[in-house]
Amino acid sequence: MPELPEVETVCQELAKVLSDQQIQEITLRRENLRYPFPYLMPERLQGATILGIRRRAKYILIDLSTADTWLIHLGMSGKFHEVKETPGKHDHLLLLVSSGLILAYNDPRRFGYMAVLPTAQVETSPYCKELGKEPLDPDLTVAMTHQLFLNSKRPIKTALLEQQRLVGLGNIYVCESLWAAGISPFRESNSLSLQDWQRLLPEIQGVLRRAIAVGGSTLKDYKQIDGKLGYFQHHFSVYDCAGEACQTPQCDGTISRVVQSGRSTFYCSRCQK
Repeated sequence: MPELPEVETVCQELAKVLSDQQIQEITLRRENLRYPFPYLMPERLQGATILGIRRRAKYILIDLSTADTWLIHLGMSGKFHEVKETPGKHDHLLLLVSSGLILAYNDPRRFGYMAVLPTAQVETSPYCKELGKEPLDPDLTVAMTHQLFLNSKRPIKTALLEQQRLVGLGNIYVCESLWAAGISPFRESNSLSLQDWQRLLPEIQGVLRRAIAVGGSTLKDYKQIDGKLGYFQHHFSVYDCAGEACQTPQCDGTISRVVQSGRSTFYCSRCQK
């Protein structure tokens, strides 16, 4: 599933081609994705001007001149691409804007979904009201993050995936961040000290920024809207590296893989404490 860097990359790419464009036509080529499309969605969006495109957690938010926001979740395989000829089999929505550009929303697995919400109510909507803080928020401090996790006894790997304290983090970037900070994925969240978070938060932010800079990670379905792949998978230090030597200097450990809360956890038992 696309994580924060992949969704941020898509938002940036969409903003380049859609900002200030008027939505001329939306064509739905089926009735539903994971859920049915919102009632009268084409009629509600057609004619609106796109004021801006932003990300909240793993959601794409397209703010419109009608004071509505078009919310999009890419699910496991959702992506946008330009249509120049005939739409493809899994192109479930076509978007025509005033520049003449036609974008398709393509989703073979159909785990994505969409909503149309009043812009003023996005943060209080069922989609966003339980979300935690953005890890790249410049106002987020180590002390604030430490406090967020003090009341949880869940393993820190599991807690970071839950989206209620910090958002946008999925399996890849949590594994990479915990390894870089030298913190065991099995430690109870409330056992992490302020000093632990002084190592972990900058590593979380650093790995996210590096991933965004290279377009995210492409493992299966994810692509940018121009068809390019993300390249962060070529920079993995621990994720999907089971059996390889740990890259931490002076560590002679080997990367292990275990299943933790239903997800693969990659870590080094020697240097992650």
